[in-house]
Amino acid sequence: MIDTLLTPELFFEALGETLYMLGISLFFGSILGILLGIAVVVTRPTGVLPNAVASFVLNAFINVVRSLPFIILLVAILPFTRLVVGTSIGVNGALVPLILMVAPYIGRLVENSLLEVPEGIVEAAKSMGATPVQIFVRFLLPEARGSLVLALTTATIGLLDATAMAGTVGAGGIGDLAISYGYQRFDGITMLVTVVTLVVIVQLIQLFGTRLARKLRRR
Repeated sequence: MIDTLLTPELFFEALGETLYMLGISLFFGSILGILLGIAVVVTRPTGVLPNAVASFVLNAFINVVRSLPFIILLVAILPFTRLVVGTSIGVNGALVPLILMVAPYIGRLVENSLLEVPEGIVEAAKSMGATPVQIFVRFLLPEARGSLVLALTTATIGLLDATAMAGTVGAGGIGDLAISYGYQRFDGITMLVTVVTLVVIVQLIQLFGTRLARKLRRR
């Protein structure tokens, strides 16, 4: 009989915590990130609403946050996290740093996806008298939707990695299970199960994102 501390209840509790952190932080992080990405594209010198000051501030914010390792960010904003959710530990304590980590990442990916749209499409929209909002809604976003799906897929996988990393400082989830039982208690079976679980989740996310992007690009 294989000796392990892992039980089905312990595993599914950790899996549920990981999916909870992933879902909540991805939802709010995607909203903020998409808005950031659109704002960066709109305010750039060749954008539909150029604004040098806003463009500088937005790019500086994205670059500063993205330059911080997630563990450093998590610790650095502990007071802010307590202020927002009332705690800095557990799964809820990890949500704020996860959102702040993924939002600028998504913002930069969204920016790149929108900039891939040929400039001729934007010029054609302007020549037809389209407003900035119409240009984005009717031209840029439909043309970039396949690329945007792939960008969000990449961001989701990066966010999953961050949830596992958050587990190393007591945030719960698969990462906490791997550290508390697999590493600290030398439980090889637990470590193997957590690794396989993360690999399977990543593969499913990538498969779904790739297929959805392919369908959108064919329309």
